[in-house]
Amino acid sequence: MNINTKEYWENRFRTGDWEKSRGRKSTRCFALAQVEHLKIPSDFAGTLLDFGCGLGDAFPVYRKAFPMANLIGMDFSESAIEQCVDKYGDIAKFLPGNHKSAPSVDVVISSNVFEHLTDPIIIAKDLFNKCKDLYIVVPYKQNITPGSEHINTFDEKSFDEVGNAEYAIFAAETWTQTSWDLWINVYLKNLIRPLMGRKTISPNMQIMLHFSKPGITS
Repeated sequence: MNINTKEYWENRFRTGDWEKSRGRKSTRCFALAQVEHLKIPSDFAGTLLDFGCGLGDAFPVYRKAFPMANLIGMDFSESAIEQCVDKYGDIAKFLPGNHKSAPSVDVVISSNVFEHLTDPIIIAKDLFNKCKDLYIVVPYKQNITPGSEHINTFDEKSFDEVGNAEYAIFAAETWTQTSWDLWINVYLKNLIRPLMGRKTISPNMQIMLHFSKPGITS
């Protein structure tokens, strides 16, 4: 059963549970890691939609990276959108809705959303029909825990039905793995684990898939 209902997320955003769980920090950290891999020029002046924007904490990162862009955030939680407008309404426009009501834009970025969705392929196809470039960022080869918010696991081939995609795989700081934790408990330990006959530890990885229509660049 998928627990990611609209009511579930309305409650998380409305009660402050998302913030208590360091959701704002994770969103910003994901965005900082992702902009290094986006094939969008710094002078991009088109429209960029963050689909599933949560509380909007990626937008200061996007605004700094793409100062001329027209930024839009969309989430199906009205509570999230209200908070986005209050905090970031001066740098972006925010809309409540889902993939069916998403506007046609130049670029769509959806960060750490598709692991929550029941029909990820259908939604990805719908979004790609509404843009020139689609970036989907999800956890890479994640082990799914029964009953968790994450109901899908992804690799390089998971979205083949959507079209041909370029991809990048990278580590990103999250609420469960801060940069300090990555250095101490992953990278440094991996220097000595082989000497002790132990397997190296894999950090939580992200995969970004980029779908682009032929003959069109951002």
